[in-house]
Amino acid sequence: MTTLRPNAWRWLPVFIVASFVAATPGALWPVDRWYFDLAKPSWNPPNWVFGPVWTLLYLMIGVAAWRAWRARAPMAPWAVQWALNFAWTGIFFGAHAMGLAFAEICLLWAAIAWAMATAVRHDRTAAALIVPYLAWVSFAAALNLALWSLNAANQPLTAR
Repeated sequence: MTTLRPNAWRWLPVFIVASFVAATPGALWPVDRWYFDLAKPSWNPPNWVFGPVWTLLYLMIGVAAWRAWRARAPMAPWAVQWALNFAWTGIFFGAHAMGLAFAEICLLWAAIAWAMATAVRHDRTAAALIVPYLAWVSFAAALNLALWSLNAANQPLTAR
């Protein structure tokens, strides 16, 4: 049985804020004309979907990371996935490098799976809380690949 950290509740807001920090590149590189002008697959969600989905996911990621930490799970996978999540927006929306963004999101997917695999040994709820995150990143990776494929003539592996 894992020994839980004492007074862990006071750290929950820290983990939630840390999770939302991964969203800050969206303010640096907001969706712009470049994205709006891309050819998109028929299954591309409307733009308004992304904000609410990511808000809920970041909240769930923060709670999951806190639960994993509280149960003394290794935190390296969480740090890696946060860093990769943070980086993807700059690569895709900032550099317009869809191929590189696709490679990066594949690494993000692996880091989320790693976080899930380490969490499940310490707190099954923490692992379950990031299942929707892994599912959404799977969808986002497929969308990234589709956007890159549809716009390949204008978008090499690295755009800028």
